[in-house]
Amino acid sequence: MTCGHCRSALTEAISGVGGVLSVEAGRVAVTTSGEPDDAELAKVVDDAGYELTGRVA
Repeated sequence: MTCGHCRSALTEAISGVGGVLSVEAGRVAVTTSGEPDDAELAKVVDDAGYELTGRVA
């Protein structure tokens, strides 16, 4: 993400997911307290108007 608005919108949306400890912008990197809920993360990204394109292990 290069747009400041997009970065802020996604950081705020993803930070609201239970167990999320941090979000790094650019390429979204999410740190969680346990196994991340990919379906929930995809939903909040979608609800924010963006598309989750995959997960890097």
